[in-house]
Amino acid sequence: MIDRATVERILDAAEIVDVVSDFVTLRKRGVNYVGLCPFHDDTTPSFYVSPAKGVCKCFACGKGGTAVHFIMEHEQLSYPDALRWLAKKYSIEIKERELTDDERREANERESMFIVNEWAKDYFIDIMHNDVDGKAIGMQYFRSRGIRDDIMQKFQLGYAPARRDALSKAAMAKGYKEDFLVKTGLCYKKDNGELVDRYSGRVIFPWFNISGKVNAFGGRLLDSRTKGVQQKYVNSPESEIYHKDHELYGLYQAKRAIVKEDCVYMVEGYTDVIAMHQCGIENVVANSGTALSVYQIRMLHRFTANVVLLYDGDEAGIHAAMRGTDMLLAEGMNIKVLLLPDGDDPDSYSRKHSAEELVTYIEKNKTDFIQFKTDLLLKGVTDPVKRSEAIGSIVRSVSVIPNQITRDTYIHECAHRLGMSERTLVNTMNNFIRGDVENKAKEAEREKRKLQQEAEDGQPESTTATAISPRIGLHSVAEQVSEVEKMLIQNIIRHGEEIIFDGLETEDGQTVSLSVAQYVDYDMSQDGLAFGNELYNRILAEAAEHSGDEGFCAETYFMHHPDVEISRLAGELAMNRYRLSRSLEMPHKTENLRQRVIHLILDFRMDIVKRHLADIQRQLRQAGNDMERVMQLMHEHKETQQLRDTLAKQLGSDVMVN
Repeated sequence: MIDRATVERILDAAEIVDVVSDFVTLRKRGVNYVGLCPFHDDTTPSFYVSPAKGVCKCFACGKGGTAVHFIMEHEQLSYPDALRWLAKKYSIEIKERELTDDERREANERESMFIVNEWAKDYFIDIMHNDVDGKAIGMQYFRSRGIRDDIMQKFQLGYAPARRDALSKAAMAKGYKEDFLVKTGLCYKKDNGELVDRYSGRVIFPWFNISGKVNAFGGRLLDSRTKGVQQKYVNSPESEIYHKDHELYGLYQAKRAIVKEDCVYMVEGYTDVIAMHQCGIENVVANSGTALSVYQIRMLHRFTANVVLLYDGDEAGIHAAMRGTDMLLAEGMNIKVLLLPDGDDPDSYSRKHSAEELVTYIEKNKTDFIQFKTDLLLKGVTDPVKRSEAIGSIVRSVSVIPNQITRDTYIHECAHRLGMSERTLVNTMNNFIRGDVENKAKEAEREKRKLQQEAEDGQPESTTATAISPRIGLHSVAEQVSEVEKMLIQNIIRHGEEIIFDGLETEDGQTVSLSVAQYVDYDMSQDGLAFGNELYNRILAEAAEHSGDEGFCAETYFMHHPDVEISRLAGELAMNRYRLSRSLEMPHKTENLRQRVIHLILDFRMDIVKRHLADIQRQLRQAGNDMERVMQLMHEHKETQQLRDTLAKQLGSDVMVN
């Protein structure tokens, strides 16, 4: 358990821009910072960070909050673990007792898997550095590949003993459960129930997720054992903490360099990444044998829009470069391609040349994707049909680029290089775009019909009426949270402690002052009203209760609230996307705030009444020939209409009478 004083120290130390910048490339815009949202498919910057308020928010998907909430969402951590993550970042000591065996067993499954993987990583390293076979076989292998000790340490390389039960026995001796050894993929069970180490006799490459936690491993057979063996590498299977199409090897070690250089090199394998780091090129990642996925591209796009595909020049390398091109272009990435000569990959090339030679070669020989595809598809082609197909493939790639100006620029370049009419290429490109739009529209319509059918098949019929207060509004809550409710609670969080009624006289002759929170609480309680979201009701109650406390500030109070759901909501609602310059800002006046709050409460009541009218009308349709029930509902409908008209007059607007 982390004590409250330490929590406050962590929250005070955590700078929102500093924290978010570890994962998202931010650019200053006015008083805020903006970047691509890491929580959804974002192609234009919609993720705003406010250093003044200490919060972030995406104005497309709505996710955001304080630094703690950002880490919770991005790293999929619990509230205490997110605090620990920030404490580590800012070197804040948290004194916690060691978990007992019982507490370790009760830890959630996901965190337990990370714990087991962390132990296994240290175990493999220890074997390679301290075991006789580890030093003679594992260490010697890496050194024979020219990998320095500091690079081995950087990537936490290790070695698994050849005995097929060495790791499992060592793990269980330390108290780790067999279940998690299997779920992480460190071991597997044979049909007879025997537990077998997956990586025995292999050198080990740990995978780190973007925050530095070990989520998988890759194991390679040594050179002496790979002759005639197709599967040189064995990787972790899919698990709760590892999805191979979501991860990129080396991203954790590369992310800062990628942002600094505003470019990423994509290679094929573990040793390619390691070799380039050893040459001083750190902005490099690998998808390690899997087909490039949209998830991987979007993860990279958070850090840079510029990617260089750096593969060896054999058939496999060419195929890898070709299959990723259109996906990268469709996600708005700027692509360069470089195929290394003579069948070299980055690992082998770097061992033949100096770091300076590698950097120089890359800079001189990388080409844009048009040149790459032109050289590859049209070199030596004279057959008109094959040439037409090749040109169509190039134009098809251009058509997926989302930015129209970029598309037009590439088409102009294609026409120049291919010696063709630009108009012909534009028409061809537009046909591709039109076909894609039509296909997407058809797919969307199919999905819409499917969802509508599912809703109709599973829609329950309600037969109960919502009770109406004999005075005004509802005794209970609205059935769903409206935008008006959200705006009301936003004003309570931002201005809950501010006095909007001063010197009000009560029935017994006393004078009182009411803050925003107290007025909303009083007004709603007069007619038994409540928010449709219980979290909103808790916020209102606490704001009203603490409004009289000396120094109380609702926004600070709720953003640092110990209930993570309340603090998350406060962080989201505290953020404005746009802010006027000081010369254009209207002064914050009590009168303006009072009028806004009163109007929102009336809107809130109107929403409830309108929903109740709709519910009565539905029940009338279901009442059939039950005249007693019909008359009761008609009377209720008339009273509710009168109530609606009264509210409309107070709001200063007219409504259509049904």
